[in-house]
Amino acid sequence: MRQRITFLQDPADSIDPSKLTVTSTSISTPELTAAREERITFGFDELPQELYKVLKASHELHIRWAGEKVFETRAPLVARLSPGLHVFYTPLRNEGSSEFLCPLLKKVFGDLDCITPEKSFTTLPRDRFSHSSASQFYSPLPNLLDFTSYLTHKLCPSRSATTDPTCLPRVQALSSASTLEIDFDTISHALTLTAYFPPSTQSLSLSKPVLAPSSRMEIGILSVEKPKEVEELSLGGFLTVLGENTKPSPTLFSFPARHHPLPLSQTFVSGFVHPTGLHPTLQLNITSKTPPLDDRACSIHAHLTLPRAIFVDKYQLSDPLFLASKNLAKIHYITSPVDLEAPAYTLSSWGSSVLLELAPPTSPKPSTNQGQQWTSQIPLHLRYLPPSTNTSGLSHLDIPYPILFWACTADEGSKFPINPFDRVNLGYDGLFGPRTLFYHLSPTAPASLSSSTGGVGGGGGEGGRLVNSLEVPVLDLDRSRYVEVGTAVGVLLGFAWVCWCLVGVWGRSGYGSGSGSGREIKEKEKEYKMK
Repeated sequence: MRQRITFLQDPADSIDPSKLTVTSTSISTPELTAAREERITFGFDELPQELYKVLKASHELHIRWAGEKVFETRAPLVARLSPGLHVFYTPLRNEGSSEFLCPLLKKVFGDLDCITPEKSFTTLPRDRFSHSSASQFYSPLPNLLDFTSYLTHKLCPSRSATTDPTCLPRVQALSSASTLEIDFDTISHALTLTAYFPPSTQSLSLSKPVLAPSSRMEIGILSVEKPKEVEELSLGGFLTVLGENTKPSPTLFSFPARHHPLPLSQTFVSGFVHPTGLHPTLQLNITSKTPPLDDRACSIHAHLTLPRAIFVDKYQLSDPLFLASKNLAKIHYITSPVDLEAPAYTLSSWGSSVLLELAPPTSPKPSTNQGQQWTSQIPLHLRYLPPSTNTSGLSHLDIPYPILFWACTADEGSKFPINPFDRVNLGYDGLFGPRTLFYHLSPTAPASLSSSTGGVGGGGGEGGRLVNSLEVPVLDLDRSRYVEVGTAVGVLLGFAWVCWCLVGVWGRSGYGSGSGSGREIKEKEKEYKMK
């Protein structure tokens, strides 16, 4: 097992190395203000048997989770995902998908709507760029309680209090993580677990298990430095390998990075335009329309992760005039196929993802930030949801926040090898070329949008959550019996009226009374022909 723990500081919070206490097996300091990334790499022999069965049938498996609460990122870990659980999966070539994958996901993360990869996953395009996984799955997941419970019972019991006393506390600490990543591929033959914790002031006390000499623990305390090239990020600070170093080693290094931060002033808010109805409109309020780079081709994009209950109609977004009226430029990708008519309860796939290019309004360059603000609207459509009870005819639906970023073209000769903090398989990065730079806008979630956006709301940012809520009308089974009885009575009354009319006609004219009139008509036709 290998461990890498990185503390990412703001330059103003950089720690004095004299305040670090380093021994052959531990490192500590009374106070440290930083974000934290923990990465642990496991070998196959350290994994539970049920997990090994799934990985043995997989070419690659990437699990991503992002929390619903607003959190601050810290360079170089600035890439974002919509809140919830994302699974990107590619089976081994010439072999079917693992039948154990969905049962394992349910056991690890809770009650997910996952049947099999063939039924519940959707395919991703792999014709343009090879670094995309073959299929994708998404499910709302507000917390990691089931995951931490699974690790507590499956991982920590094999590590006794003497060999690794930190296992249980560190597993329990995952409940406060903002993001979680689990990665496996056949090239590395190792499983990597990475968790990110937002910036906070904390005490540092880490030690290497004495009875685990083969394990490796690397500690880094780094802050962002000014890079020399646009495509690069630079970090400086101190590195320590417990068991090898007795004092922190200063370091300064640069590396090409695809994901870059934007100023904290460049944010966006998402919310539904009221009234919503069955065809809600998602409005994006963006604080700036200035591209991050002046000398490169840049365009702003929105990536939406939509559960099966709601979808985008790609045919509606094929009209250039309609797109221009919504400050949209083009739809670049949508999960295929998307059934436009099916109710939600007849579908087995998780939903759809959409990549849209936005079109900032063209106007003279404003002198204030207020003039930079603009909005874009995305029309959506709801499916019919299953009937319910005790809901007053309304069903609650949470839609995860979209991801907004500027995509800029790097220099012709730029290359982006894997760096120590690279984040790939995010769903949208595989839809762009390898020489693309991503500049991420930070989402904000105010308590109410309706007061500042003129009729925009829908529960966005309730309690700082990065979700938009809808109340969808559904059939209320508590009241449907009146409709059923009324419909049956109406049909019976209509049938009785028709029968009454037929009986009345038969009583006045008798059975077959119309045959004489038919002979008269034929005789008149003969007379007409003779004339």
